[in-house]
Amino acid sequence: MLYDDDDLQSSAPRRLHKSPWVIAGTALVACLAGWLVWHTTNGPGDEAAAKVVPQPSRSSAEATHAPSASPGRTAGSTPKAPKPTHSNSGSGSGSGSGSGSDDDKPAGSGPLAGKVVVIDPGHNPNNYQHSAEINRRVNIGNGTTECDTTGTSTNGGYAEAKFTLDVSHRLRALLEEQGARVTFTQDGDRAFGPCVTERADIGNKAHADAAVSVHADGSAVGNRGFHVILPALVQSGTAHTKGIVAPSRDLGTRIAGNFVRDTGSAPSNYIGGGTGLDTRGDLGGLNLSTVPKVFIECGNMRDPKDATLLTNGSWRQKAAQGIADGISSFLHAE
Repeated sequence: MLYDDDDLQSSAPRRLHKSPWVIAGTALVACLAGWLVWHTTNGPGDEAAAKVVPQPSRSSAEATHAPSASPGRTAGSTPKAPKPTHSNSGSGSGSGSGSGSDDDKPAGSGPLAGKVVVIDPGHNPNNYQHSAEINRRVNIGNGTTECDTTGTSTNGGYAEAKFTLDVSHRLRALLEEQGARVTFTQDGDRAFGPCVTERADIGNKAHADAAVSVHADGSAVGNRGFHVILPALVQSGTAHTKGIVAPSRDLGTRIAGNFVRDTGSAPSNYIGGGTGLDTRGDLGGLNLSTVPKVFIECGNMRDPKDATLLTNGSWRQKAAQGIADGISSFLHAE
């Protein structure tokens, strides 16, 4: 700032005099300050600050982390079945064929609302007490077979019939969480059976959108892995599978793909040529079905390594999840 000489020499209090240059400089500073304010709030810097990276929506974010597609399934097209809230380590619950496992859930709500699934837990824990009844021959269209069998067991005595009920209970809970109506062919609540002919008939009368028979195999040590059994083309007597062969293959392929993903188990190394799929025309439960139906052999109970998995509650939960995901994928694709 500049002062006049007389001000510098006076003993009186100094008075500040602004020259024209001072006034012009002050005005210039004010203009510069104003420009800086405008530049900060409206100039290029503001445009850069206003560029916010768009955040992905919830659905797309979930799709980014969605698991890879199983055979015949488009990635992200089928919602994964929600995990049940009960413990994975215990046995499943349920009393009576087709009874619900979650009474608090509104009926018919969820992505599978309106769909009917029949679960066929293989064998029956009481069959061993009724050998005469289960050995009775029944007609399956292209021949006859036993009404039912006792099933197999692990070397430690864990029965296949107990395994199938446990996995089926877990499977029912997962499907009902999605709104499906689930019917059992038996829930350990019968003296024996039912016969394979009645098991097929239960699915037919329910007009099931999908039916799955849950089993575990009893093969030689070293034979490991799961496989899904598909109906062959049978047109003989009361058996006419032509209408279900194609949709049953689709159902079975989806279950196999999801079973690998959810359990980490490999397809059978002794049946199906590594595909995890096997086609048969000698099973009454498939021959007499008029709805899409498959069997799944979840593993080999006679192999120690497979038996370790089959007797583990956490693994059985994964097995149920794999089957449920396969069924859900199939029903969404209809």
